[in-house]
Amino acid sequence: MEEQQPKATKFMLNYGLILGLVSIVFNVMLYTQKMHYEMSTPVIVISILLTAAAIFLGTNAYKKANGGFLKISEALKIAVGIALVSTIISLIYQYLLINFIEPDFMDKAFEIAKPKAFEQNPSMTEEQWEQGVAMQKSMGWLRYPIGLIFGCVIGLVLGLISGLILKKSKPEF
Repeated sequence: MEEQQPKATKFMLNYGLILGLVSIVFNVMLYTQKMHYEMSTPVIVISILLTAAAIFLGTNAYKKANGGFLKISEALKIAVGIALVSTIISLIYQYLLINFIEPDFMDKAFEIAKPKAFEQNPSMTEEQWEQGVAMQKSMGWLRYPIGLIFGCVIGLVLGLISGLILKKSKPEF
C-alpha cells in the first residue's frame, strides 16, 4: 500500500509566514534605529541567514513528515514557496512603510545617498542628480516585481543547498 505524501503547500505557507513575520520584526527594529534607509552588508547578510534558516527548517520538517525521504525537486519547490510567501509579506510591509508609515521615506533615502553619489562621481552635476532621482521615483513600482523575482531566486539557490544537504532517496524495491 502506498504511503500518503505530505502536502508541500502546508510547509511553504507555515514557514513562509514565520519568515515573513520575522522579517517584519527585523525591519521594524531597523526602522526604530533609523537604519532602514540604506541596506548595509550586515543587514543583507542577516536577512539571507534568516531566509536560509527558515528554508532549511521548512525543508527538514517536510523531510521528517515524508518518512525521512526528500528529493531535490521537493526541496526546491518548498524553498521557492517559502521565499515567495515571505517576500510577498515583506513587500506588503515595504509598501505600507513607504506610502503610509513614512511617506517621505524616498526623499530621506535620496538625501542620505546624495553625498556618497557625488563622492563616487565628482563630475556629476546637481541637474543630473535631480534627473536621476526623478527617474528612480517614476520607476519606483519596479521594486516590487524585482523584489519578488530576487526573493524567488534566493529561495531557489538556498533550496538547492538545503536539498543537497538533506537529500535522501526512497529505496527502489
